[in-house]
Amino acid sequence: MIPTTETDAADEYATLGAKLRRLFVLSRPRFWLYLAGPVLVGAVYGAGALSDLASPLLVVLFAYFLVPANVFLYGINDVYDADIDAENPKKDADAPEARFGGEPFVVYAVAACALAAVLLIVLVPDPAQLWIAGFVILGSQYSAPPLRFKTTPLLDSISNGLYVLPGIAAYAALAGAQPPALAIAGGWLWAMAMHTFSAIPDIEPDRQAGIETTATRLGETPTFAYCAVCWTLAAAAFGAIDSLLGAALAVYPLLAVGVPLLDIDVDRAYWWFPAINTVVGAALTMGGLWVLAGGLPV
Repeated sequence: MIPTTETDAADEYATLGAKLRRLFVLSRPRFWLYLAGPVLVGAVYGAGALSDLASPLLVVLFAYFLVPANVFLYGINDVYDADIDAENPKKDADAPEARFGGEPFVVYAVAACALAAVLLIVLVPDPAQLWIAGFVILGSQYSAPPLRFKTTPLLDSISNGLYVLPGIAAYAALAGAQPPALAIAGGWLWAMAMHTFSAIPDIEPDRQAGIETTATRLGETPTFAYCAVCWTLAAAAFGAIDSLLGAALAVYPLLAVGVPLLDIDVDRAYWWFPAINTVVGAALTMGGLWVLAGGLPV
């Protein structure tokens, strides 16, 4: 609709602003680097020289996984979890996340971000295409029918390897080859534990809604142990590549053990992880940059 008066124009811009704010909240800005951060980590280890990091393709990958990919991933989650989220305190009005209210523009935005991912598959080199396609498939089927992995114990955890796929894609795009299998396995195990840890605060709301997850099936204490095992294996996998990489990942099993041992509220600890992941990701990225700059032997 074309505004015919200054008032109409103001109303249209106010509505547009409200929609953008809604999409901003839906995209979970605290978690933006969960997808975009792996792009940077994968890029510095896949690059052959510092100049490779100026690649326009890398800029496109980072930009997509910073915002549109989060709108796609969390938008699908919110649309298909509308009934469940009615009982979830993380979606209350004063909480950092919000409930889906049936807004059509949210559905359109999610569809547009999915289409952008398909276009991205066309743009990237062959070694990276599989990983972006995998992100689209796992990102949609985690929440949406017919597979809806999030309602099947263990598959909900395994499918969350999708969070490392942007990093694998960035590595493959710059290197023209796949990253080491141990790095893929380590990243996947890290993401499995990260997802399952984040599901611990949802155990009671999910049980009330009749949803089965790895966390609801195991219970709180065994879920902490599951996360500790996955994170320990992740650290061991990266440590087999480089001891410093393993040391950086070692903080996670310590957290999985320390939070219940020190009787720290898991709802509180859950919100530490955006900062922790940012620090660890930055350390991994700086280490890769140091290698590229000649500070360490490759």
